[in-house]
Amino acid sequence: MTTHFTVGERIAWYRRRRGLSQEVLAGRVGRTTDWLSKIENGRIELDRLSVLRLLADALDVTLADLIAEPSLMEWTEDSGQHTVPALRSVLMDYRPGTGFRRTPTEEPVHLDELVTRLDNAWTAYQAARFGYVTAQLAALIPDAKTAAAAYDGDESRVASGRLALAYHLSATLLTKLGETDLAWTASNRGMEAAQTSENPVVIGSLLRSLSHSLQSAGEYAEAVRLTHDAIDYLDPHMAKAGRTLTSVYGMALLAGSMAAARADDRATVRDFLDGAGRAATRLGSDRNLMWTAFGPTNVAIHRVSTSMELGDLQVALSLGPTLDTSAVPTERRVRHALEVSRAYSSANRRDEAIATILEAEQAAPEQVRYHYLSRHLVQTWIRTQRGKPALHLVELAQRVGVA
Repeated sequence: MTTHFTVGERIAWYRRRRGLSQEVLAGRVGRTTDWLSKIENGRIELDRLSVLRLLADALDVTLADLIAEPSLMEWTEDSGQHTVPALRSVLMDYRPGTGFRRTPTEEPVHLDELVTRLDNAWTAYQAARFGYVTAQLAALIPDAKTAAAAYDGDESRVASGRLALAYHLSATLLTKLGETDLAWTASNRGMEAAQTSENPVVIGSLLRSLSHSLQSAGEYAEAVRLTHDAIDYLDPHMAKAGRTLTSVYGMALLAGSMAAARADDRATVRDFLDGAGRAATRLGSDRNLMWTAFGPTNVAIHRVSTSMELGDLQVALSLGPTLDTSAVPTERRVRHALEVSRAYSSANRRDEAIATILEAEQAAPEQVRYHYLSRHLVQTWIRTQRGKPALHLVELAQRVGVA
């Protein structure tokens, strides 16, 4: 019913449905009535997740409802790939991780094959091929579970590590698509398997997965605490850390920096980004070890993203548009492009904002279509356009489903 409303109109609709005045709702989120009025009338753009989460909680709706995020079922049906029921069934299997040692009914997949399939799935995710990844995970996770139960000793621990990283990918994908509860389930399953693997690299990777899942649920302060726990766990291993563990460590800090920004904790944002910067310097260059895409470029990308979350528009505009992201995977490049488009839009540089999204869409149409930020921006442009919108903007709105 509210699909084609702007975010501001949707806030007003839910507010009236709850029988709340503007004064009451504004008070619940610590803002003025004038601020809320401008939000509802579209005179102020609202694109900070932390503020949207506060409003969703105050209105007793989900964040997905407030930003009109398409459900994952809708996403797969639109793309013609009915894979979500299978993935959901896999993730809700009551036999978590490798906790049940059972005799497999078929020959387990060889460990080398698990490595190949896992790398293929992560590579496809980084290329923003989300439908394909969903289908691959629905088959990969059961095979990895069977292998972890069938093998013994070191081989079982290796298989558990592969299983953990498959769960991590599931959580990452589901978080991207707004399936918060299912992502949390995947992260927890992954952490159980990671602990069985006894591999610090895998455990560190799953700690980052848990941080993203907490942020998806709006638990920003808890995600910051988890990052401190991850640092405490990884620090003893860092003296002799290789490049892969250094990358995992750096990405844990970057995840924490976003949580701190959404919690409006500037000092912690700075500490986490500085720590990630030191790890990137130690690494020496951009790399994609353990599918982290970690290095100096990703640190710079997060400096832009955290600046936007903190409302530091000029910082984002000075860093974002000139940043060369060619060294990182497509998913990272396009996510940065959406942030740059948001910065341009906030600075009333709409033509540049639209051009940035159109260019990003060429690289990753699925990612642009289903990310809340692109949908919000396009809808705002359409609804606040003076006169008839340009054809290319109308067509873009149709493609992202907000026309």
